[in-house]
Amino acid sequence: MEYRRGRYSWLLRPFLIVFDLLVINIFALYSLNFNEEDIYFFSNDFFNDKHTLYIIYSATVWFFSSFLLKFYKVYRYTSLFKIASLLFKQFFVYGMAVYAFIGFFRSVNLGAFDVLKYLLFVFAAIGAVKILSYLILKTIRAYLKGNLRNVVIIGSGSGIAELKNIFNRQRELGYNIKASFSDSYDNDTTGNINDSFNFLKNDNSIDELYCAIDELSEKQINEYVKYANLNHCNIKFVPNTSKLFTKRLHTDYYNYLPVLSIKEGSLSNDINKFLKRTFDILFSLFVIIFVLSWFSIILFILLKMESKGPLFYRHKRNGINYKEFYCYKYRSLTVTKETKGTYVKQDDHRVTKIGRFLRRTSIDELPQFINVLKGEMSVVGPRPHMLSYTDDYSKKIDKYSFIFRHHVKPGITGLAQIKGYRGEVESDKDIINRIKYDNFYIENWSLLLDINIIIQTILNVVKGDEKAY
Repeated sequence: MEYRRGRYSWLLRPFLIVFDLLVINIFALYSLNFNEEDIYFFSNDFFNDKHTLYIIYSATVWFFSSFLLKFYKVYRYTSLFKIASLLFKQFFVYGMAVYAFIGFFRSVNLGAFDVLKYLLFVFAAIGAVKILSYLILKTIRAYLKGNLRNVVIIGSGSGIAELKNIFNRQRELGYNIKASFSDSYDNDTTGNINDSFNFLKNDNSIDELYCAIDELSEKQINEYVKYANLNHCNIKFVPNTSKLFTKRLHTDYYNYLPVLSIKEGSLSNDINKFLKRTFDILFSLFVIIFVLSWFSIILFILLKMESKGPLFYRHKRNGINYKEFYCYKYRSLTVTKETKGTYVKQDDHRVTKIGRFLRRTSIDELPQFINVLKGEMSVVGPRPHMLSYTDDYSKKIDKYSFIFRHHVKPGITGLAQIKGYRGEVESDKDIINRIKYDNFYIENWSLLLDINIIIQTILNVVKGDEKAY
């Protein structure tokens, strides 16, 4: 069970629900000018009033759609991008319902533009208040030290270290680490795991417990669960980040034998495939026509002045379902033959002067929009590896995790790249995190997520990326 504590923040959700219902109905009263003829649907004259019927209908639709879409499920760790996504989804569903209402009742004579204007006003008001309340709470937590959650962290490992880093760095989340216990005796720990039980007995102000599930015994976990239930606080378990815990594995039981299969991700849905492919075609056509058409001519002349070789460099990569294809790039090296272990390193002598600029700005990747148009790649997706690296990495990564990323088309950019995991792989940690972000993207794909990644990629190009060499 999820327990919630706090003085007044719990009132925010009911307030927002009431506010939203008032907005959609008050705006309807002044924006939607139904024709004067009554809507005869019920025998009772009260319900035949056009505005009364719409209020009942709109409130019902709003409650139903917001429940299904989890429109009000916004937490302190929810991102602004997630809130924007919820607003767009709710706007789309509620908008379709409003148009359905007008289409169903023939006596309602309203123009499509008038309805669209009403919907835009409604969601501008609702969106502004929703985002403003979200930002105000973040400000209160970061600067006024209010609306804080007292947390105790149990255990160690990469997952716990990352969690502590998030809590300490992102003050606007409002997590106050009261104590940290671990048998590894780090500098920032309060004591060992046995000490934590005495600490918890004497402190009932704890809101959440975070436990490193890989480090604790079953008996210890049961003790923490018992404490959480008795003291009405939340308990959460943190895996080691080197282990890729995801929702993609589905378990079937053949009698008592568990058999794992790979779940279909968001991009297995035919509608999502169509949306993503349509976006890829339109975006790649725009880049090819308005950028590649003239830029390639200028670059060809500059490259020829510096070194011999073709304008484009093509190299074999693994695509969807491990299918091999030739991936295009602008040539940035003095050599064009691909051999095992030839990832470009920092200050690599093979990189030309123009090539260094191309790689620093990631402009060398632009010809891959040709691959996108051909259907071999997508604008956004997991980056395709060299064939030799695919073989090497698959031996170091959990097989299900590695196979899963090859169930979609590779991308020119991706979530792993904007998070800093691109280019040369210096350690196993680099490839583990790359696969982790790739699989998260596949499981949680949306068109808005693609747009967000593209925008972040452009910003990284402008700012410069230290791993782009």
